[in-house]
Amino acid sequence: MFKKNLNRKVLANLIHQNIGFSKIISENIVNDIFHIITSGIKENKKVKITSFGTFQKRRKNERIGRNPKTKEKKIISARKVVTFKASKLFKDRINQKS
Repeated sequence: MFKKNLNRKVLANLIHQNIGFSKIISENIVNDIFHIITSGIKENKKVKITSFGTFQKRRKNERIGRNPKTKEKKIISARKVVTFKASKLFKDRINQKS
């Protein structure tokens, strides 16, 4: 189906092939979906996609890290990260033996 990775372009082509929308409309659909997900996460909302999983923004506190090569200590600044928790149905589909 696709060579290495499923990226935006490949996703748009799959929509074009399976649904029949033009390539431009398919690309707009893919871009709009990612924009909606990103906007929801930015607004501190959980983005829950049924049968797939939940995206959520989480805050990480400042901490002290260590370079494993030089053993030098360094402060890792506080930041926000996005977490993804796969739904049970998604996990079951991935682990299904076909």
